[in-house]
Amino acid sequence: MSNDAQKTCAGMEMIMNIPQYEMTDKLGSFMNNSLVCVGSGRMNLALHKEYHDQLAKIQKDIGFAYIRGHGLFHDDMGIYNEYEEDGKKRIEYNFTYVDRVFDDYLSMGIKPFVELGFMPDKLASGTQTVFYWKGNVTPPKSYQRWTDLVQAAIRHWIGRYGREEVVTWLFEVWNEPNLKAFWKDADEEEYFRLYHKTAAAVKEVDKELRVGGPAICGVDDERWMKAFLDACLKNHSPIDFVSRHAYATEKPDYSGHYAYQELRPHDFIYHELDASRSIIDSYNEYRGMEMHITEFNTSYTEKCPLHDSVLNAAYIAKLIGWMGKTSTSYSYWTFGDVFEEHGIPFTLFHGGFGLLANGGIPKPVFHVYEFYKKLGQVMMDVYEYGVIYRESRFAVRGILWNPVIAKTDEKDIRVECPFTGMEDGEYLLLTETVSEDYANPREVWHRMGMPASPSAKQLETLKKAAVPFLRTKRISVENGASRIDFALTENEVTYFEFCKVIPTADRGYRNERFCL
Repeated sequence: MSNDAQKTCAGMEMIMNIPQYEMTDKLGSFMNNSLVCVGSGRMNLALHKEYHDQLAKIQKDIGFAYIRGHGLFHDDMGIYNEYEEDGKKRIEYNFTYVDRVFDDYLSMGIKPFVELGFMPDKLASGTQTVFYWKGNVTPPKSYQRWTDLVQAAIRHWIGRYGREEVVTWLFEVWNEPNLKAFWKDADEEEYFRLYHKTAAAVKEVDKELRVGGPAICGVDDERWMKAFLDACLKNHSPIDFVSRHAYATEKPDYSGHYAYQELRPHDFIYHELDASRSIIDSYNEYRGMEMHITEFNTSYTEKCPLHDSVLNAAYIAKLIGWMGKTSTSYSYWTFGDVFEEHGIPFTLFHGGFGLLANGGIPKPVFHVYEFYKKLGQVMMDVYEYGVIYRESRFAVRGILWNPVIAKTDEKDIRVECPFTGMEDGEYLLLTETVSEDYANPREVWHRMGMPASPSAKQLETLKKAAVPFLRTKRISVENGASRIDFALTENEVTYFEFCKVIPTADRGYRNERFCL
């Protein structure tokens, strides 16, 4: 046998050995709510030009409805102030910075999902803080002054933006109070008190305003969720939605500036969210109430290289395909890498949470959101290896994924999609692919030598390397049916459109006359 023949046989054998799956067993349907909300670094960072530029790109290319972040009442926003006059302590509010931030948000078509926290130092009952920017996480020393602050802010926004606008916002009380790092002693009863008084204060301004909580993470979450809803019933606390967070990694292994974490199976997150949904629905008073996932990602650490990887994109693509079954929104944490919890990042690809790396470079997961945007906010079917939206008898769209999480997972697979009930004719199959070889700027940066501060030319190269690979193919549909075979490499995410072609060639144009 010749060398060429041997290579051909070896190639055929390799193809035959790749596991093949059919997209025939539907696992359910879900509403595509992936673009409802996105996370942000703390409020003060919105005053940075790089932050504005990244959010402007996110809104132009993707377009989220809401944005949520920490630090609204932190001292660096300057809202809460105390002074003495005529021997009396007086309070004044300064909305200069928050006006700049919210004006900018609304000009880009994104609304605030307002997290009410953290505590202004002069209003705080203690000195415990979180993060390097020292967000105070203690209860107020005066609940009256706290609720006055909340109401003053809301009334200011109504005066500035109009009631019709502000009643479309959502107000969330605090952040992860089930963690001692975010709420002193993770004191349940004190949080329930904070929630009740804050929610009542919000409703006192306008009963149509939507308020909720408890914004817990996955630590003792089932007991916390039940206790919170019990407290709301007992105290007659206003509540319009329930919120929680979801992350998908094991505990970190630290090395230098970085944290390395193993991914948990997707089922871990599915079960966690299903449990929360079931708890909410077990109460007659709250059955069917909106559940918002106001933070989610793979890792909960902002310097985890996993965030910059193609694996992160494939994992998130599949996760989004399930979260809509339980949740009204699921807010990716965060839109960009202008973010400081444990200090200013030292390098470009530092494992930040963002969809965009600094410099406006799209990470692989950025394109996952572009793909879901193309599907639209519609009901679609979810399968083990993708989601499909049957638009009509002559148009089908979908996203396919192949996250390789465990060493035992198959690296390359083939997914066969049968389409029936189609209108006969010629169709265009268009695919856009993110993989280890395409739309993977972190790998190109690594080959460059990992420059901490890339030059303008290097940044331009990285942006060019961040574009999905586009392919097209003509396929005939006969007798209303077609089967398309997709080859997915390790950690690949592919968007596809399968749409009927309606030729509109100009008179006399003959493609075959100049194409061999």
